Amino acid sequence: MEDSRHIENLIYLYAELIDAGELDAVAELFRHGEIVAPGANNAVTKGYQAVLHMYRSATRIYPDTGTPKTRHLTTNVRVEVDGDKAQASSYFTVIQATEALPMQPIISGRYSDEFEKVDASWRFSRRSMFVELMGDLSAHLLFDADTLA
Repeated sequence: MEDSRHIENLIYLYAELIDAGELDAVAELFRHGEIVAPGANNAVTKGYQAVLHMYRSATRIYPDTGTPKTRHLTTNVRVEVDGDKAQASSYFTVIQATEALPMQPIISGRYSDEFEKVDASWRFSRRSMFVELMGDLSAHLLFDADTLA
């Protein structure tokens, strides 16, 4: 498989894992990387423990499913590989439906990702999350969404 496809698969794997409520596996994707939130005072979260803490303290997990009852849709993926480094950009839209919330888009934006190839495997080195559109995040987040903008 081409390097660009491996990288694209990592981008999609992130979405699948978070929608499955597998926050420990999401954090594992960033064991050697960091997540940057430019809209949230350029907050930087580095490494497995910090990323796991961030997602556990932010993401509402519903006991009946063990998931956040979301679907992260990732589109417009562009990957550029340069040796053992790569960059990618993509859009994200998150939809959610709960017993109290009819299905609807709740947030949208874009990712700017950096990757590195180590021991013949690609991994995230940095993900910047740019929030551009927000809807009703009250059923998804455990904190006030105004801090994202």
